Amino acid sequence: MKKIYLAYLLLIILSACGSKNTNSVYLNGEIKGLGNDTLYIYGTDKFYNRMDTLLVKDDKFSATLTTDTLASTWLQFSDGTEYPIYLDKGDNIKIKGSAAELTSLEITGNVPNEELTAFQKELKGLSTPSEKALEEKAEAFINSHPSSLVSIYLLEKYFVQKPQPDFSLIKEMTEHMTGGLKDRPYVDELLDLIQEEEKVSVGKTIPYVNLPNAKGTQISRTSFKDKYLLIHFWASWDPQSMEANAALRRIYKKEEKNKLFALWGISLDIDRKEWEEAIKRDTLKWEQSCDFSGWNTAPIKQLAIQALPANLFLSPSGKIEGKNMSEEDIKKKLEEIEQKEKEKKESEKKLKKQNRR
Repeated sequence: MKKIYLAYLLLIILSACGSKNTNSVYLNGEIKGLGNDTLYIYGTDKFYNRMDTLLVKDDKFSATLTTDTLASTWLQFSDGTEYPIYLDKGDNIKIKGSAAELTSLEITGNVPNEELTAFQKELKGLSTPSEKALEEKAEAFINSHPSSLVSIYLLEKYFVQKPQPDFSLIKEMTEHMTGGLKDRPYVDELLDLIQEEEKVSVGKTIPYVNLPNAKGTQISRTSFKDKYLLIHFWASWDPQSMEANAALRRIYKKEEKNKLFALWGISLDIDRKEWEEAIKRDTLKWEQSCDFSGWNTAPIKQLAIQALPANLFLSPSGKIEGKNMSEEDIKKKLEEIEQKEKEKKESEKKLKKQNRR
């Protein structure tokens, strides 16, 4: 019995001596031309929410990090460039590249890093890397890698970040993803966003929204009876909103006397003075509303507005006929409405003539 106990004790001691932190991730990198610098690595989801500093000396850097599960992280360079890195316990990650091409690194050490490296090499092989070609490559990867964390990165980069995301396509691609990938915080939030977007997609009727104008009068869609309505979301602090205001000013100048069309500006400003000064400076003569709640203003959440500037084109009944339309799109839409109105009047005239007979 004593011999068995001693043998068991010896086994425990040997195991302890040979053990190491199994949650460790070893990171080694060499980026030509980086010299002496400071890099940062930080997490993108709840699985890895800490930040680490990496000191670069003579193009090289190394670090020992810890994580208890596969995590999506970002490597941030001093010029602001960010590059995704995937870390899992026990990994030995090696990073190679050039300071001249920080957006195309070669990373090995686990499957997702090597998948992204292979994808980047494939993009380099494109003779004409147009936006459409890049999106097609990204979509093909996402559909053929339903459980890869790289698919989340490509989905966000090539589809979600677009000025006018195609949420039906995004939803279609997420449906191919495995349950584990869908449970990731980013995808979970994205699916919630898509659900909200679907409530205010083209063809749907918008929910009731109202906001006060400068005089304190509550304005809603029903304030513009029997008119097509363009709701424009903007803010005085957003440069792109100023450009959109200029475009709408050109449209308003032409359509001011149009009895079938109206404009309604909803601002995300939080300072009344800045809002009023912007209205005066940009000569915004159409109806304007603001409750000075910024992104917390109710219509923003009700109508799933994610970025500025944004707009919704509504029929007289409140049905959404267009979203985030360009100046040319709006002009074309108004021409179509004018043509329909002419055809309607001509049809009514013919009907009256027939009735007289």
